[in-house]
Amino acid sequence: MCGIVGYIGHQEAYSILIKGLHRLEYRGYDSAGVAIINPDYRLNIYKHTGKVAELESFCRAKDISGTIGIAHTRWATHGEPSDINAHPHSSTNGRIAIVHNGTIENYSILKQALQQHGCEFNSQTDTEVIVKLIEYIQNENNCTLLDAVREALHQIVGAYAIAVIDSDNPDTIITARKSSPLVIGIGESETFIASDASPIIEYTNKVVYLRDNEIAIITRNRPLKVITTDNEESKIDIQTLRMSVSQLEKGGYPHFMLKEIFEQTDTIFDCIRGRVVANGTAIKLSGVNDHPDRFINTGRILIVACGTSWHAGLIGARLIE
Repeated sequence: MCGIVGYIGHQEAYSILIKGLHRLEYRGYDSAGVAIINPDYRLNIYKHTGKVAELESFCRAKDISGTIGIAHTRWATHGEPSDINAHPHSSTNGRIAIVHNGTIENYSILKQALQQHGCEFNSQTDTEVIVKLIEYIQNENNCTLLDAVREALHQIVGAYAIAVIDSDNPDTIITARKSSPLVIGIGESETFIASDASPIIEYTNKVVYLRDNEIAIITRNRPLKVITTDNEESKIDIQTLRMSVSQLEKGGYPHFMLKEIFEQTDTIFDCIRGRVVANGTAIKLSGVNDHPDRFINTGRILIVACGTSWHAGLIGARLIE
């Protein structure tokens, strides 16, 4: 499951983002990246396949200054693990950056429509479609970033948790969710966002869990604002966390094994989210659908696993045979 971290406030964002990504490593991932707006209002994006530690090495000697930024750990769904497919993704003009968890079911249709209008894509991901769609709407309608995000979300089919920053709006992060968790931490003159509370609890225990079809507008030195995708104001429910970082990482369970056992139903649901389409009549596996010849012509398939996944591998091998 992918991970999102974000920060806006008075501290340097990079160290907070990197520490947050380390907190989310338990989710599993194949690449990581950060996007930070520096004091000169330049958007800098750095991303790399492999572990967060490799991203840190990649960022050495680079401009990582700035007090607003977003970061991501990716688990590949659309497109192979690569530097290009890693998040964050950016607009063509290089001003807007996005990180995204979830699966956009109609991304190929949206991508084709945008390509017909001259939009070019660098990655194989569904996420790049979102940021290019936001940019296109903003250019066509001469509207604000928030209005462009709202309109883009109306055109999207699927699950998402997103965070968007814009170097033309260096004091704002826009986040939204539908069927994919996102939490906002409220500190003293600073705000944090993450996929779960584990990267946030170190800094504040005041959090807001976004609900489906809600958009949060996080502006520096202003109160949090939450609206629906239909532009209706939402009630903000600030909760107080009473768990430690280790308890949060274990989901309140005393041991990780218990957490994994009781999360099995959610894990299965997350695995098939966005892959069972057309009212349950079809299954879409992009990794298979994009390379049918490689699967049809192969003479041998190796399944590598250990522990519980070894049992799943045995079942998978029997099904393939």
